Amino acid sequence: MTSETADLALQQLRNTIDNIDTALVCLLAERFKTTQTVGELKAQYQLPASDPEREAQQVARLRQLAENAQLDPDFAERFFSFVVSEVIAHHKRIASSLETD
Repeated sequence: MTSETADLALQQLRNTIDNIDTALVCLLAERFKTTQTVGELKAQYQLPASDPEREAQQVARLRQLAENAQLDPDFAERFFSFVVSEVIAHHKRIASSLETD
C-alpha cells in the first residue's frame, strides 16, 4: 500500500466515522426530546426525577446489547450513566420550573 493509497483509505474511514458521529448526535437529540416529555409528565404528577429500578434494568439490557455488539459493557454502562445523569438533571430543572410557576 502506498502512502497515497493509505491516505485515501484513512479519509474514507474518517468519513464513515463522521457519518456515525452525526447519527449518534441525532439519536441523542431524539432521546432527549423524549426524555423531556417524560420529565414534564413526572413533574406534572410529582414523580421522582430518577427511577433506580428502571435504570438498573436499562443497565443490564444495555450491557447485554454491548456484549452482543462486541462493545465493552463497562464503557456502555459508563456512557449510559452519563446520559442518565444529564436526563435526571433536566427532569429536576423541569420540576423546579413548574414549582415556581
